Amino acid sequence: MDRFEYTDALVLPNENQIRCDRGVRLYDGEIRTSFEGGEVILTSHRIVYKTPDDVTFALQLRLVIYFEEINPGALFFTRSKKVILHLAEPHSDKLTGPIDNSRFNYVKLSFKEGFDPTFIIHLSDAIARRVWESVPLSISASLSTMSVGVSQKQPLPAIKPRTGIIGIERSLQEQQRATDESINVAFQDLKKLMGMAKDMVSISKTISAKIRERQGDITEDETVRFKSYLMSLGIDDPVTRDAYKSSNEYFKQLARQLAEILEEPVKEVGGMMALTDVYCRVNRARGLELLSPEDLLNACRQLAPLSLPIVLRIFDSGVMVLQSRAHSDYEVAEAVSQLIKDRGSVTATELAQSEGISVVLACERLLMTEKYGKACRDDSIEALRFYPNLFLEQET
Repeated sequence: MDRFEYTDALVLPNENQIRCDRGVRLYDGEIRTSFEGGEVILTSHRIVYKTPDDVTFALQLRLVIYFEEINPGALFFTRSKKVILHLAEPHSDKLTGPIDNSRFNYVKLSFKEGFDPTFIIHLSDAIARRVWESVPLSISASLSTMSVGVSQKQPLPAIKPRTGIIGIERSLQEQQRATDESINVAFQDLKKLMGMAKDMVSISKTISAKIRERQGDITEDETVRFKSYLMSLGIDDPVTRDAYKSSNEYFKQLARQLAEILEEPVKEVGGMMALTDVYCRVNRARGLELLSPEDLLNACRQLAPLSLPIVLRIFDSGVMVLQSRAHSDYEVAEAVSQLIKDRGSVTATELAQSEGISVVLACERLLMTEKYGKACRDDSIEALRFYPNLFLEQET
């Protein structure tokens, strides 16, 4: 408690009073002092204590390293809320105070007449703001204030508020505010990007029109190059919901666009593509006009009624794929059967690696091959492995 200094002013010039709490007792470390029933005045620069006899002394907030709370309970043998202030070493030019020497580096504030939880919030905020660094106290009020002005030039340890659960919650709130600010900035950048993307779409349409009309001296190689650029950028005129009055018409037009985009990719992967892969490919190609999973599924259900080259297929396991109409299950079973014969046995993972497809589709192909009687399974603790169906082969 030897960090306190006598003062003749509750609030000094350039100092703002934040709050006042009554019925507070002071402890010098673990020693209970005779200062009880006083007022604690929290300002932007100090904690001022005023006794019932109008004796006033103050503690500079810059000396507070961190603080913590003690709640009443059996573990602490206390009946009142206490706040512990852990303090830095006093300076050599410190003025006289109620105690000149103390073996403790902390003091306690005991709130006998009830504790307002907002005291911790205000104290933490005052320490975090460190107003004394930018707005020093006026040195004309008293000699004590002059001492403060001189000692402020000396470096002090960094203040680290530590306030238990309340401090953690406050820290999380501060992190949340910082995250919100970052998100707001990111969305501002995203809006700018969207504006630029719309300009790019307009430019791409102009280039496409010139290619179609063959205006100017555009060679065949340049035409192919332009088309490859546009395809790689994924810039097109995507079907959007706001362009159609009814959802049914929107899903039909979207289905036609899906068939146009995915017909060749589906053929390239063996005539069958998982709906999850379709979702990723389509949204990558659409750029900013992303599709929801529900809209994609509803559009895929329109593929068969519209007699488009790809259709939606749902396996018995529930796996959904887009399948080419030219796809033949029997031909797939024959190819898988031949692979099993060549290797002796195959798992779904091995087939997926061999064919460059997902494990889910590989498993469905193996089950399909088994259904046609061209493979037998061995379900062990290691894996589900498929072997050639030797039961159908005649002995020679």
